[in-house]
Amino acid sequence: MNFLKRPFDLILSGAGIILSFPIWVVIMGLILLDDGWPVFYCQERVGRRGQRFKVIKFRTMIREAEEAGEPVQATENDPRVTRVGRWLRKTALDELPQLVNIFCGQMSFVGPRALRPQEKEVWGDKVVPLSQVPGYHRRHQVLPGLTGLAQLYLPADAPRRKKLKYDLLYVKKRSFWLDIKLIILSFWITFRGRWESREKKI
Repeated sequence: MNFLKRPFDLILSGAGIILSFPIWVVIMGLILLDDGWPVFYCQERVGRRGQRFKVIKFRTMIREAEEAGEPVQATENDPRVTRVGRWLRKTALDELPQLVNIFCGQMSFVGPRALRPQEKEVWGDKVVPLSQVPGYHRRHQVLPGLTGLAQLYLPADAPRRKKLKYDLLYVKKRSFWLDIKLIILSFWITFRGRWESREKKI
């Protein structure tokens, strides 16, 4: 049933952009009032087959969050996150602009999170590029996703190595019906406005 994935992504993302546009306007206004321009945040990510693209998100951090240019993974109480940004992250509404990435075919609704090219991981007593971690490149067999097993079942500050295990599990077990299940769970989390770990439920 994987042949249904792209048509489903195209139709749902197009409808989502149109129907959610009033929400976009409200969020943009809140970001402007809280921390000014810009309201969007574009960042280079690695997609299927290692191709790079610009992911679009609502800005949730202060403008000087990464002045050094090095990617730093956000923590649970990261001081760089703005007041509006905390609400956006809690409800996952900061991801809403990625509907455009899905519509353009750079992402899917469900898949491994799109990571930055230069991300690093602690491996033993060394810090190595994430691309050198065994199994990393297998996650590029599929399009990166707006949501997925790692995003839904693990906290944002979980080690990348643990998230990779969930990504590879999705690559192995992926199906249209699994995608539907994870999309419904994502909507439920957004509706509740509260995320909770499901690590032991998988």
